[in-house]
Amino acid sequence: MSEGRKVIAENRKARFDYFIEDTYECGVELQGTEVKSVKSGSMSFPDGFAEIVNGEIWVKNVHISEYSYSSIFNHDPDRPKKLLLHKEEIKRLTRKVEEKGYTLIPLEFYLKNGRVKVSLGVCKGKKQFDKRATIKDRDVKRDLQREFSQRLKG
Repeated sequence: MSEGRKVIAENRKARFDYFIEDTYECGVELQGTEVKSVKSGSMSFPDGFAEIVNGEIWVKNVHISEYSYSSIFNHDPDRPKKLLLHKEEIKRLTRKVEEKGYTLIPLEFYLKNGRVKVSLGVCKGKKQFDKRATIKDRDVKRDLQREFSQRLKG
């Protein structure tokens, strides 16, 4: 098995739309063909979210495409997936999500020692002016980098 961490998919839109307060590493309960599809990188989750139901965390709106080399016994691409966390972590997340404005967003899917993991963020939504400030900061940083590289070149 491969050592280390290999990012499969990242939710860049979540970092733009939300303030990320805290992150948790979760395992995912997947079926066989889902694992093969995830490892090949055929998944998307721009509007994915997690929900706590009966003491279990389920991630929804995560699309894992059907595995192309499978038989007719393939998985449902849009089924909710169960996240694997300790009970204490789930209780802590439940208390945090019950506060006004907090939600659970999957930030990235990655392989860690051959197993599929999810980085789950406890997020608070940004307002429109916060998003504009983020764009402005990004543009300023890009301009400074461009100016710095121009001075290095001479």
